[in-house]
Amino acid sequence: MKHPPLRLVLAIGALAVIGLLAWLLFFRDGEARTLTGYIEGDRVYLAAPVSGAVVQLYVREGERVAAGGRTFLIDPQIQRAQAASAAAAVGAAQARTEDLRKGDRAQELAVFDAELNAALASQHEAEAEFGRIEPLVRQGIYAPARLDQVKAARDSARAQTAAVRRRREVAELGAREDAISQAEQQAAQAAGGLNEAEARLGQLAPAAPRAARVEEVFYRPGEWAAANAPVLALLPDDEITLVFFVPQAEMARYRPGQTVRFRCDGCEGEGAARITWVSPRPEFTPPVLYSKGSRDRLVYRVEAEPQNAARLNPGLPVDVMPLAAR
Repeated sequence: MKHPPLRLVLAIGALAVIGLLAWLLFFRDGEARTLTGYIEGDRVYLAAPVSGAVVQLYVREGERVAAGGRTFLIDPQIQRAQAASAAAAVGAAQARTEDLRKGDRAQELAVFDAELNAALASQHEAEAEFGRIEPLVRQGIYAPARLDQVKAARDSARAQTAAVRRRREVAELGAREDAISQAEQQAAQAAGGLNEAEARLGQLAPAAPRAARVEEVFYRPGEWAAANAPVLALLPDDEITLVFFVPQAEMARYRPGQTVRFRCDGCEGEGAARITWVSPRPEFTPPVLYSKGSRDRLVYRVEAEPQNAARLNPGLPVDVMPLAAR
C-alpha cells in the first residue's frame, strides 16, 4: 500500500490546525464578542429600633412584597403603653390650658357675687348713715367730728365694694397671658411626646420601602430580635443592576441613557437595559467571566438598569450585544 507523501500529510495537518485556530478565534470568539456581564443586586435590611420578640411575619423568603406592604411586627405592648401614657399627658395639658382660658368656675364666681352683695349692703348702710348725720351736724346737734366718722365709713364701704367688683371681673378673665402661654407650651411638648411614641410604635412594623423580593428572613415568630438587628432582607427591583465590561477600543460608543440588549440563561428572549453609569477609569477584565485571550485586556465597567428586573437574580451571567459603531 502506497503511503501519501510526508509533505501532503504535513499540509493537511497545518490546514487542520489553521481551521481549529480559526474556529477558536471566530466562532468561539463570536460568542466572546458579546460583552459578558452579570446581574448585581443591593439588599435593603429592615430592622426595628428596639429589642423585642417577633410576633408576626407577613412575608416568606422568595415572595414579592409591594411598596408599603407589611413585613413583620415586633411585640408592641410596651410601646402601646407608652403611647397611651403620652396621649393622657396631652389630654391633661390641653385641659389645663382650657381651664386657664375660661377663668373661675360658676361656683367660684358665686362666692364673689355674695361678697359683692355684702359690700353693697354695707355701702348702702354707710350712705344712709351719712345722709342722716350730715344735716344734723349742720344744725349743730352733732359735732363736726361725728360727720367725719360717718364720711370715713361711707368712703370705706365704697372702696370695699369697688375692690370686690374688680376681683369679680378679674376672675371672669381667667389666668394671666404668660400663664396661659406656659400651659400652651407644655401642651405642645406633650403632643410632641405623643408623636414620638406613635412613631416608635410604627417602627415596630416597618413597611417595604419599595416593591421588592424577600431575599432572606433572619428571625422567625417567637424569636427575640435585638435592637437594630435586621429581621429580613429585601431586594428592591430598582436595586437590580446589569453590569458588563466594554473593551477600551469600544468604550466611546457607550454613554448613559443608551439602551443595550442582553441574553441570559433561562430568560425568555432578549432583555433591554438602559445605561446609567460608565466608569471613567479602565480596569483589567475580570478573569472569572472571560477567556484567557481576553483576560489581560483593559475594559471599562458599565452599569445599566434592566427592564423587568424582578425576574433577574443577582449573580446571573448575561451576554450583552455590543453597540454598533457610529
